[in-house]
Amino acid sequence: MDAFMQAAIDEARQGLAEGGIPIGSVIVHKGRIIGRGHNRRVQEGSAIRHGEMDAFENAGRQPASVYRESVLYTTLSPCSMCSGAILLYGIPRIIVGENRTFLGEEELLRSRGVEVEVLQDETCIALMEDFIQARPELWNEDIGE
Repeated sequence: MDAFMQAAIDEARQGLAEGGIPIGSVIVHKGRIIGRGHNRRVQEGSAIRHGEMDAFENAGRQPASVYRESVLYTTLSPCSMCSGAILLYGIPRIIVGENRTFLGEEELLRSRGVEVEVLQDETCIALMEDFIQARPELWNEDIGE
C-alpha cells in the first residue's frame, strides 16, 4: 500500500479512537505531507471539520502554486463541501480509498479537470462499513441525512 494512503488510514483510525467518524486525509506536495487530518465533527462539535477540511486547515495558508502541485489522499469519496475545497484550491489529483459506502462528487471533480483515482481499498471499506453499522445515526448526521 502507498505510504500516503496509509497515513490517511492512520488519520481515520485516530478519529475513530477519539470517538469520531473514521475518515482521514493527507495533502502531499512534492512527496511530503503538508497537511493531515481526520473527521473531527464529533470531537470539536464542528459542522464542517470533515477529514479533507481538517487536512486543509492543518496545511494552513499555502501559496496557490503549492496546492496546484499537490495530491490529496482521502479514505472516502469526498462530499460536496470537501470537493468544493478541492476545486477552490486547485488540487489537480485525488486518490480515494473507497467509494462503495459513500459516493461523493467524483463526477463533478472529473468534469472540472481533477484526476480522481479510486482504490477500493479493503481497509477503508471495512472501517466505514463497521462504523456505519455501529453508529448509523452519527453517519447519517455526517452526510446530512
